[in-house]
Amino acid sequence: MIFDFELIYSLLGRLIILIIILIIILFVIFIIFGRIFIKRGIVIFPKFLLFIIDTLYSPFKSIAKLIKLDDHLIDDLSIELRNDINKKKFRQIPANETLIFLPHCLRHRDCPATLQKEGVNCTCCGLCSIGVIKNKADPKGYKLYIVPGSSFVKKIVMENRFKSVIGVACHEDLSQMMMLLSDFCPQGILLKKTGCYETKVDVSEVLKIINSKD
Repeated sequence: MIFDFELIYSLLGRLIILIIILIIILFVIFIIFGRIFIKRGIVIFPKFLLFIIDTLYSPFKSIAKLIKLDDHLIDDLSIELRNDINKKKFRQIPANETLIFLPHCLRHRDCPATLQKEGVNCTCCGLCSIGVIKNKADPKGYKLYIVPGSSFVKKIVMENRFKSVIGVACHEDLSQMMMLLSDFCPQGILLKKTGCYETKVDVSEVLKIINSKD
């Protein structure tokens, strides 16, 4: 049997071009409908949009970078969509079945807390916002962790039984964490100031989500 390699290569080339065109079309759809949601607070085809972003996250990031869109646009839309879609179910889950992940970069440079096997052991010294959040979360039954990286998050997730999660992080880290934990009704809050230490978060936004289960 003789194969027509020229024909095969031609068909493969056309298939690749069709896939690229399809990805670009889906990218445009995601951006348009995502922006409608952000501006008007109306979620159109939410499950379809989340399926798109979960499947094509890396290509979408590459396209956004190539055409010089906002570096955080894809992550921001993904976070907002997940927050809205999971909000109702999240509120129905008890606080004692919910994990809270805070980034260790929120710490003050003079933080006296030490790093333990499950993250930073906050002493509520009052130097940063972590203690404020912890003092509100602990009495309600939340399990709060201050983590220095994704490896800690994965370890904690494997060692705990939970049904929902709250996360605070920078754009890309938060988006990927919520994607990874999409089965646990994630609610995410972006850092207002990013960096390696003394980052900032809107504490009132975190407490609003914490108190939403009351």
